Amino acid sequence: MSLQPPLALYVPEPAGRPGHPSDFSYLRLAPAGQARRPPVNSSAAELTDLAYTLIRVLDDEGCAVGPWVPDVDTDVLKTGMRAMMKTRMFDARMLIAQRQKKMSFYIQCLGEEAVGVAQALALNLDDMCFCSYRQQSILMARNAPLVDIICQLLSNENDRLKGRQLPVLYSMRDFGFFTLSGNLATQFIQAVGWAMASAIKGDTRIASAWIGDGATAESDFHSALIFAHVYRAPVILNVVNNQWAISTFQAIAGGEDTTFAAHGIGSGIASLRVDGNDFLAVYSASCWAAQRARNNIGPTLIEWVTYRGGAHSTSDDPSRYRPENDWENFPLGDPIPRLRKHLERLGAWSEQEHQRVAKELEAEIAAAQKEAESHGSLAAGRTPDVASMFEDVYKDMPAHLQRQRAQLGE
Repeated sequence: MSLQPPLALYVPEPAGRPGHPSDFSYLRLAPAGQARRPPVNSSAAELTDLAYTLIRVLDDEGCAVGPWVPDVDTDVLKTGMRAMMKTRMFDARMLIAQRQKKMSFYIQCLGEEAVGVAQALALNLDDMCFCSYRQQSILMARNAPLVDIICQLLSNENDRLKGRQLPVLYSMRDFGFFTLSGNLATQFIQAVGWAMASAIKGDTRIASAWIGDGATAESDFHSALIFAHVYRAPVILNVVNNQWAISTFQAIAGGEDTTFAAHGIGSGIASLRVDGNDFLAVYSASCWAAQRARNNIGPTLIEWVTYRGGAHSTSDDPSRYRPENDWENFPLGDPIPRLRKHLERLGAWSEQEHQRVAKELEAEIAAAQKEAESHGSLAAGRTPDVASMFEDVYKDMPAHLQRQRAQLGE
């Protein structure tokens, strides 16, 4: 008989469950300002340490410290603050609208506002973003029309997508926001392909791709890394590690004994691991990655360490799988108060200004919602004509679709 013990599999367990506080020691935090800032043209092999540490700029007192402090005007920071506030207030209103049955579904980005807003401000408006369903903050930072966004959520007669997409699967080419795909990780291969096409055409626009930590387990993720590395595609590959993929802890996707940024190093791609709740760190790292892409140095993979403060979607109850106060205890805090503290130290923000901006944004969002709802909603009806399903599919409508449309009496 064999003296060897029987084989066994290891199944990762979450750092916390309902009724038991989370242990966030697995995050491998580093002090603000400690991570080095290498030259933009560094090779992937020279950046291995930055895939395992954590790039941070803002310390606990709101001071910007270390080599990653960006050379950024205060007005840009205030614009970012406003966009993050707008995103959070918009999310809150749309969540209520969904509960009122005005739309079928909604997904918030509560707690993750900094990653989208700061990178949007670091990119050019015509750079194309291939987002997942939790980057509405990019649209807010780019001042996309709220009425159009809400009409898409309501799937009403003014929806530019004619009710064909689920709510939150936006499409706004004019604002560098590629049509969202509901399938996980497709954003990476789409963005790499688009970036390669941009280079083939001799264009100057770069691509930015967004997925969550759970989507790194998809084969599309790894395929995208191969093409991005081999052809030095001008793309930023963003992995938003918000700790939870629906009800599955990030360790199930492979984040326990390594980092998601480490996947990039193994594929020959420059990779960074960054505090995603630190607006300045996000902006600085995004500028660094964008500069690599624009100068044909190659792609960059960035893991943003953040936390999903709310439910995965309006169909989810996070109290069933994680501690209710998890977000309150997350050691990287909330991105909005952190940037506010920094701006107040600079004398560029105050309680009075905060309240004024909040009132302005609330009025703007309320007015946009009222106008959007005048075109209909799930509860009130007035959805796109069913015959519109035949439009915008073929340049010249085939005969069999013409017959089917005629059967509808259109």
